[in-house]
Amino acid sequence: MHVVMFADQHLESLGGAQVSMRLQKRFLERAGHVVTVVAPRLHREAPGDAAYLDMPSIPITPDREYALSWPGARTDRFVDAQMGARLPVDVVHVQADFWGAFIGHRYAARHGLPVVHTMHNRVDVGIEATAPFPRLVLRVLNAWARRVLPGAADARPNARSSQRPAGDSRDTSDPGEGGRDAMAHGRAATLGATDGWAYLRRLARLSRAVTAPSSHFARRLERHGVTPAVDVVWNGIDDDVLDAALSVEASVRRPGRPRFVWLGRMSPEKRLLPFLEAVIASGIDADIEVIGGGAQGRAARRLVERGAPQATVTFAGRLPYAETLRRLADADAVVQTSIGFETQGMTVFEAASLGTPAVVSDPDIAGELGSGTWTVADATVPALANALRRATADIAAGTAVGPDASIAERFRQSSRTAAMIDVYRRVVAAGR
Repeated sequence: MHVVMFADQHLESLGGAQVSMRLQKRFLERAGHVVTVVAPRLHREAPGDAAYLDMPSIPITPDREYALSWPGARTDRFVDAQMGARLPVDVVHVQADFWGAFIGHRYAARHGLPVVHTMHNRVDVGIEATAPFPRLVLRVLNAWARRVLPGAADARPNARSSQRPAGDSRDTSDPGEGGRDAMAHGRAATLGATDGWAYLRRLARLSRAVTAPSSHFARRLERHGVTPAVDVVWNGIDDDVLDAALSVEASVRRPGRPRFVWLGRMSPEKRLLPFLEAVIASGIDADIEVIGGGAQGRAARRLVERGAPQATVTFAGRLPYAETLRRLADADAVVQTSIGFETQGMTVFEAASLGTPAVVSDPDIAGELGSGTWTVADATVPALANALRRATADIAAGTAVGPDASIAERFRQSSRTAAMIDVYRRVVAAGR
């Protein structure tokens, strides 16, 4: 098959979705398929790749890391001209939330191609966390979608059957009366609605299949009437990197105090500062390593200096991926603190693949993992402090919880690529 992916940002730019798409591309090519990636041109030096189709773009951040390609007739003509030598195309895979989604759906509609749309982002939560006037931004975004998406204002609801494909591991429990009501009425309300769910419904209506990187996000999409059924395909971990990490000779736990790792972007939605407040309040005797960077880095260091915790807190900064995995494998537990923001929660799955359990604040992520967690009762600092005390005591006593051993195999990118290929084949066959 020839799969054409559309992205909001160039795959060589920074970001979790870009990392995931690079991995998907590589494993699709390894499986014998052809991939083209259509994305805004990057405004800095980056590795070249014949699979990249770079659209004209304008930088939108001071560091020129991220760019925008304007969806419209001029961009449509450019993409069609550049794709001429790459035809034929079998399926369009939109993995974008904004301009990349508009451009991808417009391309598919012009050429009568089936669309698989992966929804990586809780648009409502993401915009609320990053924009000063989120309701206004969502109104503008919905108006933009009505203007540029093909038939978005009057598109018929997604007609996909709600029957799950064979082998789908998604939770199939009844969504309840509220969920059925949302699915029944959500699509009818989309035309005039201006929230994040209405926006995602507009994209789903133009897609033959919608996928999500976790069952909890899939259920949320279904309950808000985005589409009747969502295929769950986790973002995975590179098989080669995982094999290298697992090939290291197993040994007895390294002596010392319990070791915790917090990993992520230092921004409010990730809740680093409440985590450090909980470390201070808990009084645990442990080693805490904070990996990552971001705007709250300075505030985090000041908080630790003022709070003088019993634990030793080390700020490691940004680390290469392989080194990050090594430290996750060496830790006694990883700590996950965001709530309601993550559509998957990659860090805890990477840790579980390496045999490392997690302290988990988000109940949806805890449910997805299934085992190997110390759960946090609520979103308060005292509840997180209590969970850290329990984890510390269990680790020190040699009775730490263990993650589900099957995650290491289920999380491999090769298995995730095979699952996505099944989705591609289904939508292509349905269009014949």
